[in-house]
This record gives sequence, structure tokens and C-alpha cells, in this order.
Amino acid sequence: MPPRHDRPVALVTGAGRRVGAAIARRLHAAGYDLALHYRHSATEASALAAELEARRAGSVYAAQAELADVARLPGLVEGVLARYGRLDALVNNASAFYATPLDTATVAQWNELFASNAQAPFFLAQAAAPALRAARGGIVNMVDIYVERALARHPLYVMAKAALAAMTRSLAVDLAPQVRVNGVAPGALLWPAADQHDEDRDAILARTPLGRIGSPEDAADAVLWLLQAPFVTGQIVRVDGGRTLSV
Repeated sequence: MPPRHDRPVALVTGAGRRVGAAIARRLHAAGYDLALHYRHSATEASALAAELEARRAGSVYAAQAELADVARLPGLVEGVLARYGRLDALVNNASAFYATPLDTATVAQWNELFASNAQAPFFLAQAAAPALRAARGGIVNMVDIYVERALARHPLYVMAKAALAAMTRSLAVDLAPQVRVNGVAPGALLWPAADQHDEDRDAILARTPLGRIGSPEDAADAVLWLLQAPFVTGQIVRVDGGRTLSV
């Protein structure tokens, strides 16, 4: 293992684009050096790594892995330690998301949705735990507001995120006092697939007290705050413009 790195280090999964890229940029700006995990977004992850490297040389690298392959997960952590000699933060952001109506849901869909949203975060936390304990670091899991209110036609996704929420609370107990474990539950930050109708979007905004969608940067700010909040653990912070307050 190389000498201990001077700056804190974070591993962010699904960091190539969208919310994951915003989290990476926010942590990097706050002084973290990064390992950017990606699955298929090689072009985006490489571009992001180059962008951040231009701001601070030697501070970022990208690592490809299929998170459903549990045997690959310890290697992600080992790669961080080989490069930096420390790991201070794990951000479990990578997530598969698509509809799985009850009548047509398959075992393959169950396995894919649970692999990215529950299984991989758990086994990455397991692999990272010794380094995080040594650093007195933190884990932030990206959950979802639909853990608390059902999303029609998406039972498997909601169930997997509910497992992640339960894991967040459980690991907050099991890894205390050295490691803090929290979650962020976003509301509408980016509109999903183009097949979402305007009336659906209008209905979402009507149920959001702030009257607008958020941005990936809103979630990234919450992640950074949780990593820096020394007396907060086992909490899931809603970043939803107040949407869960509405009926």
C-alpha cells in the first residue's frame, strides 16, 4: 500500500453521468480525491476524470466494474487503496431503474434491480469497512422517496430501495462509532425517460411545495453535508422540494 494520501478519498459508484457526476464534482471541489466507478458510461467517466484532473493533477481515476458481479467488488476498494492508501467515503449511487409490473416481472429483473440497488451497496460496504474504520469515514447511500410512498408499476425497484434504506440504518449501528452511514432520498431532480407525459410532470410539480424539480447538484450538496456532519448517522435526508409532505 502506498503512503497515506494527504487528502480525503471517496469512491463514487455510477459516477459517469447525471447525479453521480454531480456528486463527483461536488466532492472534488470540496477537496476529495476520487475513484469514479462506471459500468457502461466509459466515455462520460473518462471525460469527467479528465475534467477534474485538469483542475487538480493526480486526484481522479475511473474504474469500470459490473456491480452485479459480487466477486469484482473487493477489487474496486483494493484499487482505491493501491492508488491512495486510504478511503474516507463510499457513495453508493449506481442504480438500475425501470418499470416491472406485477404481471410481467421476471426473476432476471428482480436480480438486476436488487443487484445494483441493494446487493452491491452492501458488499461494497463490507469490502470498504476496514479502510473506512481506519479513516473514521462515512457511507452515503442514494435511496429514493418512493421507499415511503409506492411508485406504480415499479414494485421491484421500490423493494430494492427499501432494502437499501434498511441497510443504511442497520450499518449505522454495526459500523459505529468509527463509520457514519446515512442516505439521501431524492425526489424529482432530472426527468426520467422521454416517454413521461407532460401531464405526469405537471402532476409531480403540483405535489411539490417548492413548485419545481431540483437538480443533481441539490443531491450532491446533501451527500457532502452528510459526509461532513460528525454527529449524524442512520439518517435518510429527503431532497425532494417537500414533495413527501403532500398527499
